[in-house]
Amino acid sequence: MLPTETDVLVVGAGPTGLTAALTLARRGVPVTVVDRLSHPPVTSRAAVVHAYTLEELDRIGAGAPLVARGVRAPEFTVRDRDRVLLRVPFGELPSRHPYALMVSQAVTEEVLTAQLAAACVRVLRPYELTGLDLDGPGAVATFAGGATVRARYVVGADGMRSGVRQWAGISFPGPTHATESFVLADVRVSSALPRDRATLFLAPSGPLIWAPLPDGVVRLVAAVPEAPADADVAYLQGLLDERGPARRPDRVTEVLWSSRFRLHERIADAFRAGPVLLAGDAGHVHSPAGGQGMNLGIVDAVDLGETLADVLAGGPDTLLDGYAARRRPMAEDVVSFAGGLTRLATVPPAARPARNLLLRLLSALPPARRRIALRLSGLAHRPATG
Repeated sequence: MLPTETDVLVVGAGPTGLTAALTLARRGVPVTVVDRLSHPPVTSRAAVVHAYTLEELDRIGAGAPLVARGVRAPEFTVRDRDRVLLRVPFGELPSRHPYALMVSQAVTEEVLTAQLAAACVRVLRPYELTGLDLDGPGAVATFAGGATVRARYVVGADGMRSGVRQWAGISFPGPTHATESFVLADVRVSSALPRDRATLFLAPSGPLIWAPLPDGVVRLVAAVPEAPADADVAYLQGLLDERGPARRPDRVTEVLWSSRFRLHERIADAFRAGPVLLAGDAGHVHSPAGGQGMNLGIVDAVDLGETLADVLAGGPDTLLDGYAARRRPMAEDVVSFAGGLTRLATVPPAARPARNLLLRLLSALPPARRRIALRLSGLAHRPATG
């Protein structure tokens, strides 16, 4: 049952909202988490948690239990069928997590929800936001059925179509129509590829991501002209035959689930409107290239949770302006980086030999490989200390 008042109302129980709530709960802040869905989704896009994100999750006690559920990938590779064009090793990252953790977003949400429950906070479902009144101190949120909650602060972690953002009057500029179409699926395959590293295959018909997950599952993500509503074995086998390894081809044996989505690139005009603050996809969406989306949202959430806790402990309200000032340029950088990776993967046929040569040259230069690893891992955004 919804409380009538709370210090912080978090709308959205994906990784971003759960992380924000857990950060606040660890600091002793009364927090209420609501979500419009009756049950958490069992399918999801994100399949990697990078080193910097794991460091941030360590701060709130969620890093170790998540690492225990995932596959540690020591490197990321880019291939043209059987030819390796680029290796990006993570083993020398300046982090206690020198790897990329391959794990489904659904598992990430399970771990965060369990940690939140241990802090005596549970997700309240299903509650759909139907209004947000910002008059007076704090905000009053209204939900379907007429229930209301007064909160000192509201965190919008409710995704690309954020109701919090819309009710707060924050614009979300960008193309009105999505561009590329993507298919994604979790499958079981007979494959000679290593089961401890993700691979991006570059092919004339488009890129294909092959990412291992625990329990022998492989996540496939591919840009296609028009993704089907339900991709079957034959469809996904066709993508692997066309884009994947050639000498020892993969064979799809089972499709566990499939979905589709379209690419959007948008950044909110503001990350704060009075008592309302945005984090994750509510504030920024971009290409899935590099697996940056969920990671950026989680890092947003830890920053926001810590900042809100400082304010509620007596710090100046202007600290929240600092949160907004930090997150926007980071979002701009990640949107640019992910977009650049997508453009690199989808260059016209005439430019592909030059692109492949460039990737091979980068692979031969340790400083270049290190810079790419720092960007992918998120460590390039870690604040300097000392």
